[in-house]
Formats: sequence, structure tokens, C-alpha cells
Amino acid sequence: MWWMALRLAVLSLARNKLRAALTVLGILIGVAAVVAMTAIGEGAKESIERQMTAVGVNLIWVWPGASVSSGVRADGASHAALTEDDARAIAREVTAVLSVAPTLGTSAQVVFGSRNVATRITGTTPDYLVARDWLMARGRAFQESDLRSAAKVCLIGETVRQSLFGRADPLGQTMRIGKLPCEIIGLLAPKGQGSFGQDYDDTVLMPITSVRARLRGSTGREVDQIMVSVRTPMQVRRAQAQVTSLVRQRHRLSESEENDFSVRNLQEMMETFERTRSTLSTLLLSIACIALLVGGIGVMNIMLVSVTERTREIGIRLAVGARSGDILAQFLVEAVTLSAIGGVAGLALGVGAGVALGKAMEWNVSFSPVAALIALGTSSGIGVVFGFFPARRAASLDPITALRHE
Repeated sequence: MWWMALRLAVLSLARNKLRAALTVLGILIGVAAVVAMTAIGEGAKESIERQMTAVGVNLIWVWPGASVSSGVRADGASHAALTEDDARAIAREVTAVLSVAPTLGTSAQVVFGSRNVATRITGTTPDYLVARDWLMARGRAFQESDLRSAAKVCLIGETVRQSLFGRADPLGQTMRIGKLPCEIIGLLAPKGQGSFGQDYDDTVLMPITSVRARLRGSTGREVDQIMVSVRTPMQVRRAQAQVTSLVRQRHRLSESEENDFSVRNLQEMMETFERTRSTLSTLLLSIACIALLVGGIGVMNIMLVSVTERTREIGIRLAVGARSGDILAQFLVEAVTLSAIGGVAGLALGVGAGVALGKAMEWNVSFSPVAALIALGTSSGIGVVFGFFPARRAASLDPITALRHE
């Protein structure tokens, strides 16, 4: 019975190619939208996780006085300074800490020969590479002796190397940072771009004492921020609480006083990004599901028209011995066939659209076999749900009334 119903469905659709194509179009668009949005959403999730991990693993940031909302630092609040002594105290007293790196930052023009580029200069300690899990491609990192002497040495990222040296070897060369000559002692391994499009390879690292004394011309031990790397992800929350308590104690804050510093960790920032991504994905999927619903209504409408047009055919079949179940199966299979064709075509279109959108927006796309099966199952389910009423109506026709229909 079901094989005969499928043959009749295919013959019926072949007789009305244009109508069938327009009906399939509604399902096709809905399935394609679901597949494409799911792929882009999953790709965005993987991209954010990978880029956030590139920032550093198990990291805690401490800023002086700034408020932090959704991972974005807002300056302007009055605050007490963070110092290298605060960083040393964290390294000494917080047991879960792997490494602590105070940093000072500034922007400068970097010059070699006739080439120059504007980049970010970060003054820090040797622990910075450990905290951020950054590797050296060649050369060596600066050492404690370089810190003590405020040595004019630096490490450069891949983007800076390409901009200044092209194919030449930068190791041992002397470039100018502003007016300061600086020897390149190491090349950082490439890391790529971050979540906001920043280029992690467009950087120069120097001893923090060199940046303070030779570039910023300041004295004292103040720092812009302190980066704290924790041994395992499970210890991040506890370490953050210990860092907060320790810095409050060092800044002599009473229980009633608010923090004059901010502490955030990578996990919190990733959770914020994930909530935002999930909300956007849900919104886009809701729109795609509405398109599927509209396609299902289109299937029902066309099937009702088909029942009306073929009333006399239904009467003849019933008169020569067809059962109501045969008629029900015929029209139900026809509706499911329409939806299944739309689902397969929509799956192909969704994959193509996802790849095209991913390239246009420079996002990764991630296609899940489970999502594809769900999309196909949903399209077939739409055929069953929206095709059942027209099929039931056809099966319940009275043979005598149907035979008299013109």
C-alpha cells in the first residue's frame, strides 16, 4: 500500500511541476535557514572559544580601579595604583598561582631602515609568556638580569617582523622604538587574531623596567594591570577570591569600602560571550522556524486544493474497492514527499549558504550531522502534521458524493 501510495504521489507531483516546486520552496527556505544559522552559530562558538583561549589559559586580570562590564574595561574611576609589589605578593601568597606578570603598555612607532609601523609595546616580566601560554619561535626571552638593568632588548610578534623585515632574519638586529634603539633577541610564535579582531602578533614585548624608565619616563613601581595564571581551571574561582582578598588587604580597605581595583577571569568573559551568542542564535533560529511554519502551511494549502481537484478520482478509487486507509496513505505520502524533497534541497542550500556567509563574515562554520538529521526529520514531520488534515478529509469523502463531483 505504501509503495503504491509513493508511486501515485510522484505521478501526481510530476503532473503539477510548477505547483509542486512552489510548495517545496517554502520548506526549502525554512530548512536552509535552520541549517545555515545552526552552522554559523556553532562555528561562532568554536571560534570564540579558540580565540579566547589564545588570550591565555586559566587567566585572571587585575586592573586598578576600573569597572568591568561584559568583559569591557571602563576607565575614569578614581583608584589606588597597582604596583609590582602587589604582583609579588600574589605570586608569593596565593597557592594556586602558576605565574604572575605585571604589565605596562604604551603605543609607539617602530622603525627599521626605511620601514616603520605603529604597534603596541608591552613592558612585562619573563612570567608573561608563561601566564599567556605564548611560545617562542626563535631566540630567547628576556631574563631577570635584563629587568634589573632596564636592558634595551625586545621580543617581536610575527606581524611586526613581516612589516619591518620581510624575509630577513630579525634576530640580533637593532630597531628603534620611538627614539630608543632596541636589540631584537626573540621572535614570538604566531597566534592569530582575537575575538574583537585584534592581532596578537602585532606586538613588541620589553622588560617592564625598560618601558617604565626609557619609554614612559616614569618612576615608582606602578603597573597598568596584573595578569595571574592559575594552575587548573577548577582553581580559578578560588584563586580569584584569594587575589581579591589579598589586594584589598594590601590597599587597606575596610569591609564597608568597595574595591579600588577590578578582578576578572577568562571563564567569566567566555560565559558572557556564550550568553550573547546563544541569545543571537536563538533569535535567528526562531526566525528560521517561522519560515518552516509558513512552508508547512503552504503544504497544507496545496494539499487541500489537490483534494478538491481530485475528488472524482477519489470517488472512483473508493468505488472500485480502495479503503479509506489507502486514500489517507496516498495523500499523506504525497505531503511527506513534498516536504522531504524540500528538506533535502534545503539541506544542500543551507550548507552552501553557511559556507558563503562564513567566508563573507570571516567566520568559521561547523556543520553537525545531528543538526542535518534534525532538519530532515523536521521537514518530513511537517509533511505528516500539515498533510494529515487534507489526507483525512480525502479519506472521509463519501464515494457517491465524490463520483457526482464535477
